[in-house]
Amino acid sequence: MPTAPAQASPRNDRLITIAVCIFLTAIIWIVFGQTLGHDFVNFDDDHYVYENTQVSRGLTFDGFKWLLTHSHASLWHPLTTLSHMADCQIYGLKAGGHHFTNIILHNIAAVLLFLVLRGMTGKGQTNASAARTSDWRSAFVAAIFAIHPMRVESVAWIAERKDVLSGVFFMLTLGAYLHYALKPSVGRYLTMSIFLACGLMSKATFVAVPVVLLLLDYWPLQRASDFPSARRMIVEKIPLFVLSAAASVATMFTQTVTMASLEQLPLLPRLKNAAVSLVAYLRQMFWPTDLAVF
Repeated sequence: MPTAPAQASPRNDRLITIAVCIFLTAIIWIVFGQTLGHDFVNFDDDHYVYENTQVSRGLTFDGFKWLLTHSHASLWHPLTTLSHMADCQIYGLKAGGHHFTNIILHNIAAVLLFLVLRGMTGKGQTNASAARTSDWRSAFVAAIFAIHPMRVESVAWIAERKDVLSGVFFMLTLGAYLHYALKPSVGRYLTMSIFLACGLMSKATFVAVPVVLLLLDYWPLQRASDFPSARRMIVEKIPLFVLSAAASVATMFTQTVTMASLEQLPLLPRLKNAAVSLVAYLRQMFWPTDLAVF
């Protein structure tokens, strides 16, 4: 007689989830824990932390006004600046504490990535075998993200705080979007928008996240099944694109010092550089070589 497929057990699900989270935490601290004994480097760490008087003084009212109204190392990322100030308040200029915060943030991002991927690809799975497959695939991707050589720069370099901090908000945005997609509501949309705004205040490249959400609508969420639904997906992202546009304008104003003009670097070379960089990043993802600075 045919037998019914084994059903996924909530208890087993919890045990696997906890085990994977512990595993991700362990490999991250094995690889990156050694940075706790590292010092600052003389490449951008000075501008971001130890020679920046507004930051190195820690959390002050004047510093809070400054981070909202001024650029920091020719960038506007107030939450990243605030995190550096908080570190200086807690650890002073002891580099190990700043490295510790970077590792913690990366750890949180990796665990959230596993949970988000598991939620997106395992939704609706009642068959135990299919659910397990989704779990292990999600765990594999999260583990690659956790200790991939291309993550070293972001975690081990204190000046790259913006990357690990925005990584946490990126995963939170994806998680909030998953909850919204499963059961749309104003509250869930606002939660997602707040996480998006926090990410935009952490790193300028967060402006691309609304496009990522559109891609997720196609797969794995499969929300854009026909033209009317696809149009609805685009319309609901308009407020998110407005937030990204506002952050882009702020970045343009603050990066006038570091951005070359079109006369210095015309549009065509910029496009060529973007295309070459895309190919280089894809190659380094599978064959991570030539990663040393410059």
